[in-house]
Amino acid sequence: MYQKYKNVETVKPGGLDLKDRLVGVQRVTKVTKGGRAFGFSAIVVVGDENGVVGHGLGKSKDVATAIAKAVEDAKKNLIRIPLIKGTIPHEQKGKFGGARVYIQPASHGTGVIAGGALRAVLEAVGVHDVLSKSQGSSNPHNVVKATFDALLQIRDAKTIADQRGVSLEKVFKG
Repeated sequence: MYQKYKNVETVKPGGLDLKDRLVGVQRVTKVTKGGRAFGFSAIVVVGDENGVVGHGLGKSKDVATAIAKAVEDAKKNLIRIPLIKGTIPHEQKGKFGGARVYIQPASHGTGVIAGGALRAVLEAVGVHDVLSKSQGSSNPHNVVKATFDALLQIRDAKTIADQRGVSLEKVFKG
């Protein structure tokens, strides 16, 4: 699922205290010759609020089953995001479809300045201080995926040092 990103650390759900957040539930209608058949699709974000997060989609004829399926799907694609003191290491842009998101680190005490689907993902990751802006489409599915796009591009200083083959001091001193 995350093939295009370098050094993505996938995580197994065993032993983690995962909390799920419902991002959205849509009622979908299929028109047949016998009338309308209603179903539901749910998008859910799960995370341990300590850098591990995943998202999933579930579809069913009733809401509770759709949410349960979404949670199971989300647990199958957990990833680890580098955090530093409750915020992200650097600013980052992400996009998916028509949705664009921008996330920026903030000083301690700022809180999560984000709306809707973006807030659900950032809180599930465990970010406590961040500034963000969601632009373009507000479709929750695409906003969640755009947020994941941004989070997966974030690298911490140790990763950058390893990729360049230099020491941590040299990364900061140039």
